[in-house]
Amino acid sequence: MNDETLNMSIRKFLKTVGVNSQLAIEKAVRKAIEDGKLKGNESFPATVTLSVGKLALEVKFDGDIRLE
Repeated sequence: MNDETLNMSIRKFLKTVGVNSQLAIEKAVRKAIEDGKLKGNESFPATVTLSVGKLALEVKFDGDIRLE
């Protein structure tokens, strides 16, 4: 195993996940505000589950998203 290759591939994967997740959340928030489901000053819980089947790895991360 090459530690540098492993590290770089994990970082690349996490960067892709982070950027695309942020875009998806921003789009959903804007739509919810436009549809009147959110006022724009709320906060709400969010959960992400990381799953790597071949490693039998499943980790859950919880947090909050604040609009103000």
